Amino acid sequence: MKQDESKWVILKVKYPLFLTIVALCCECFIFSLHAQTRAETIRTRIVSTDTTAVLVAAHRGDWRGFPENSLEAIESAIQMGVDIVEIDVQRTKDGTFILMHDPRLDRTTTGHGLIADTTWEYIHSLYLLNGCAIRTRHRVPTLEEALLCAKGRVLLNLDKADRYFPEIYALLQRTGTERQVVMKGKGTAEEVRRQYGSFLNDVLYMPIVNLDSPTAEEDIYAFEQGMHPVAYELLYRTDDNPLPFKLAKDMRGKTLLWYNTMWDTMAGAHDDDASLRDHSQGYGYLIDTLHARIIQTDRPQRLLDYLRERQLHD
Repeated sequence: MKQDESKWVILKVKYPLFLTIVALCCECFIFSLHAQTRAETIRTRIVSTDTTAVLVAAHRGDWRGFPENSLEAIESAIQMGVDIVEIDVQRTKDGTFILMHDPRLDRTTTGHGLIADTTWEYIHSLYLLNGCAIRTRHRVPTLEEALLCAKGRVLLNLDKADRYFPEIYALLQRTGTERQVVMKGKGTAEEVRRQYGSFLNDVLYMPIVNLDSPTAEEDIYAFEQGMHPVAYELLYRTDDNPLPFKLAKDMRGKTLLWYNTMWDTMAGAHDDDASLRDHSQGYGYLIDTLHARIIQTDRPQRLLDYLRERQLHD
């Protein structure tokens, strides 16, 4: 065996996790070089209210295959071909932005305590848990690592990031990803303009509207007058509500409609589980009856397969 090959074998034996991380980072970088325009293409489809395809948003990445909010979950979702990856943002005691849904470390890592009271040095030493609460080899990523991995390849919906957005926007600028971000919220049009200001020149903002609210239609009308959002995330519990059907007609050609299928009370029980039994009662219903053109799911591969069968996704 040659000397260089012998050194490589020793490295693989002694430092398998280190080499895995290096390989993943290299893969992210290489893909970024060769797919710089894909994120912009997705953005253009949204801004132009393109209804010829249905866009797929992966909730916390591919968390069924990897720990939620991990780099590996993001990478897997990108490899599938999703258009948007939803991730959650928290800030450590010393100001590092990390990916994690909960304000505490307990459910998803080998550590304990509030993130806001914990340093990045400690969190960086932890391992992520999988969906069965079993320790994995994966680590908690920073938001910057996630941005660089996704750069040019996919849009990112940053949940819980509105609390620190001026600081986060500076990070987006530094990484050149400010035009890849989707923000959502329940504030009024006036509140959104006041909070985000000039950031809206780059960042895509989508209002979240609970259609079961007595003011839902009024709220949408106010947004249409003041902001003309590129999309709305719509929530409703049962098909007894007539508003989803009305908006499917009224909003066609004006904006895109985003529905969530993670659990049954988000979209009239036309969720991922309904689609496991019968696509026509889940994804198909949202697409054909309610004119959904963005669907956020916990089963991105299954949704993509269904859309590709119908020629509604590349």
